[in-house]
Amino acid sequence: MTEPSTEPGSDRLRAALRQVLPADRILTDPDTIRRYCHDEAEWAPHGQPLAVVRPRTAEQAQTVVRFAIEHRVPVVPRGAGTGLSGGANAIEGGLVLAFDAMTAIREIDPAERLAVVEPGVVNEDLRTACAEHGLWYPPDPASAPWSTIGGNVATNAGGVCCVKYGVTRDYVLGMQIVDGRGELVRLGRRTAKGVAGYDLCGLLVGSEGTLGVLTELTVKLLPARAPERTIAGSFDSVVTAGAAVARVAEAGIVPSALELVDRHCLRAVDEWKNMGLSVDADVLLLGRSDEESPRQAEAIRDCFEAAGANWAAVSTDEYEAEALFQARRLAYPALERLGPVLTEDVCVPKGKVPEMLARIERAGVEHETHIANIAHAGDGNLHPLLITRPGDEAARVRAQAAFADILEAALELGGTVTGEHGVGLLKAPGLRAELSEPALEMHHQVRTALDPFGILNPGKVFGQ
Repeated sequence: MTEPSTEPGSDRLRAALRQVLPADRILTDPDTIRRYCHDEAEWAPHGQPLAVVRPRTAEQAQTVVRFAIEHRVPVVPRGAGTGLSGGANAIEGGLVLAFDAMTAIREIDPAERLAVVEPGVVNEDLRTACAEHGLWYPPDPASAPWSTIGGNVATNAGGVCCVKYGVTRDYVLGMQIVDGRGELVRLGRRTAKGVAGYDLCGLLVGSEGTLGVLTELTVKLLPARAPERTIAGSFDSVVTAGAAVARVAEAGIVPSALELVDRHCLRAVDEWKNMGLSVDADVLLLGRSDEESPRQAEAIRDCFEAAGANWAAVSTDEYEAEALFQARRLAYPALERLGPVLTEDVCVPKGKVPEMLARIERAGVEHETHIANIAHAGDGNLHPLLITRPGDEAARVRAQAAFADILEAALELGGTVTGEHGVGLLKAPGLRAELSEPALEMHHQVRTALDPFGILNPGKVFGQ
């Protein structure tokens, strides 16, 4: 059971916190705060917080940051806790600043095609609200039904349709933040264009709570899309499926989605949800096209066939097609039912996808680790899922070794250690391997400038 910090002075600090915030915004009960202490990253360490604060306003969040500066207490911003890198994990004796009470969609402007939201708004809720105005918010991580816009912005989340429409950073126009000096600051703009000053708004996207605390987001919207066509292809190996991904890219085709899901994931989802999925295929590629003409969908099917698909077809059954994409979204929680899952999110050039998938398979064999595969294959963002048995310490050590090998392989192939999940705690060694010393120093200088007291999510991204 997680207990509030009992270090000397903890009671005094909690009493001081109650002097500056309403008592109902502060959580200290052990059973209550337990669920705020970590995200979904397997084996990422977390500490016992002094308290969890759930602000209702930006001013209350500002009060928390100013309190943290005065008392030199770490602050960890937190959305829904769906992250997979440990970025939202509590720090011993610190404060968790949870935004699950700031859930207002303040504005949807159809003329300007933008929305203004609080950070605790759930991604899918925003998408649903926009649809009522004939508009669409594109970023769609698999956790969209649960994850929040604040967390999506903090990690620069991607998703299924990002192969064509880009990631969260491409849709953030402006924001309000509490900076590391405790000031409430607006960054960015509401206009379609704007180049006044440095792009500090873009800098904050993906900063994982280390440069500022997000209290409001202004995001760009697009007109609602035409209905999509789904293309499915069956392959006898992940490497062959990867070759099909490369062939789609070589053909100059930009699908609205191109996802990979292997038989381990399909079987786990089917056993959990009893969806009647076929698991005869070793690997499925799921493509989508939102072009009005059927020609793009047919061209994707032809690429699948040319790469060696056992079968490929443009779906005529909308229910079946949606079920396959739903299975893709449910793969991670379904596999979690089998045991601890360590999740990768390396990204490589599209032409290197077949080789990267082969390297993932090799890591699994060499380290005797069960690896399932899902991927945003169309943009080279791969999610190998390393599965262990509960309580099996030797399996955990082997899985972590395989994890390290996969990061190394991605860098050797010209890729990156994280495409969308963020660095958090798990990828800090990989980040240091990816960036040069001068680049790392630039990052440290930026962080010091914006967080001079070192209280914003310390220990994350760059490690201790």
